[in-house]
Amino acid sequence: MRKRSSSASRSGISGGALVRRRALLGTAVLIGLVALAGLFSYLTRDNRTTPNPAGTTSSSPSPGASTTAPSTPGVRSGALPVPPETRDPIAFGKAAAVALWSYDTRSYSQPELVAALHRWLTAEGQYVDADSVEHQVPSPLLWGRMADSGQFATASAAEAHFPEAFSRALKADPGAITRAYVYAVTVSGKQSISWNGSPQGGAEERSATLAVQCRPDRPCALVGVMPSVAL
Repeated sequence: MRKRSSSASRSGISGGALVRRRALLGTAVLIGLVALAGLFSYLTRDNRTTPNPAGTTSSSPSPGASTTAPSTPGVRSGALPVPPETRDPIAFGKAAAVALWSYDTRSYSQPELVAALHRWLTAEGQYVDADSVEHQVPSPLLWGRMADSGQFATASAAEAHFPEAFSRALKADPGAITRAYVYAVTVSGKQSISWNGSPQGGAEERSATLAVQCRPDRPCALVGVMPSVAL
C-alpha cells in the first residue's frame, strides 16, 4: 500500500509540474507579445519548432497589408462558435474575437462553450495558453445566474490590425516569425447583450489583442488572449 501511495504521489507531482510548465510557457509567449521584441527572443531562443528549409520563401502576411476588411458577421445566436478555415491571421483574429464576445445561455451550457472554444486553440502545447481563453467565459456560477434571465450576447468585429510595435519588430527581423508563426492581432468591435424582457438589451465597444498562430501548411489557430490591448 505504501508503494502504491508513493507512486501515485510521484505521478501527481509529475503531472502538476507539467501543467505548471505549460502554463508558464503560455504566459511567456503572451508576455513576449506584449513586449513584442521579446516575442522574437522567446520564439528563437531554441529549436522548439523547425524553421523553413533554406531557400524556402516565407508566406508570412505583410504587416503593411490592408486590415480594414468588411465587418465580420456575428456568431449566429444559439450556435456554438466554429473556427474558420483560413491562413490569414487578421481574418482569424476577427472571427476569434467574435467567438469570445458571443454566448447564449438559453442554448448551451458553460462547459459546452468552453469545449467549443478549445477547438479554436493550437495543438502546440509549448505555445498555447488555454486559461487566457477560458477566462473570457463567465464562470459556471455566473453563467447559471445569467441563464435564469435568458441572457445572450452577439458580437461583430469591425476592424483588426497588427499592433504597431509588432509590425516594427516583424520588419526588423522577418525571419523570427517563421519559428512559431505566432502573430499579435488587435481587434475592435461591438458586443450586444440581451435578456428576457429586454430584447434590445445594451451594446458596448470591445477590443482585444489575440495571439494567433498561422503556419503556412495549416489553418490558423488561437494561442491565447493578451491581458491588455496593444495598439
